[in-house]
Amino acid sequence: MTGEFISSAPTSKAVRIAETLKGALTFKDFLDEAQMAQIEEVLAQCAKEADFQVNTREYPKEGYPSDKECNRLVGTDSQGNPIKRAMELGKMKHDAAFACVERRMGREFSSHVTREPRYSESSYTLTQDGPGTLVPDVVIHWLGNANKVHRLDDFFFPCTARGKSDPLASQGKLDKYKPLVGDGRRALVTPQLGISR
Repeated sequence: MTGEFISSAPTSKAVRIAETLKGALTFKDFLDEAQMAQIEEVLAQCAKEADFQVNTREYPKEGYPSDKECNRLVGTDSQGNPIKRAMELGKMKHDAAFACVERRMGREFSSHVTREPRYSESSYTLTQDGPGTLVPDVVIHWLGNANKVHRLDDFFFPCTARGKSDPLASQGKLDKYKPLVGDGRRALVTPQLGISR
């Protein structure tokens, strides 16, 4: 699901064109700090909205799931690994957050923001292959070129009371993205804390 404001990952042809044009870049090819802050403010607001929306819909009486409910097994994946309710809720909240971002951003930043691009773990460039890839939730990049990553953000929706009280305990999940952007340009986006680097 891609929306108006967020572009899907460029095809290999689009990547080749972007690489050809990179010698002709101008100042407008990248966003300034105020524009990036605006994008991240929308991401933070949408994380909070998605968390509230899904919790209210799924648990109208309590308003949120209990720890027992978060840990409840709801099925298995294609490899037979257990799927907990927390994972199911996380997917619903990701979908709601992406829909919110698409609604709020419109086309203004579409050429600088890509939803769920896929990067090769060996070359850290865009790829269409599945295995051995990195897929951050949102990448802010140079104009039309998601290979030139400026920042990346991953939504994270803790389910248990402990996870909510310390959402940054899972910040290690961003370590895999370090080769794409280096230090200080990766963030978790949580309903509790907003943007956390």
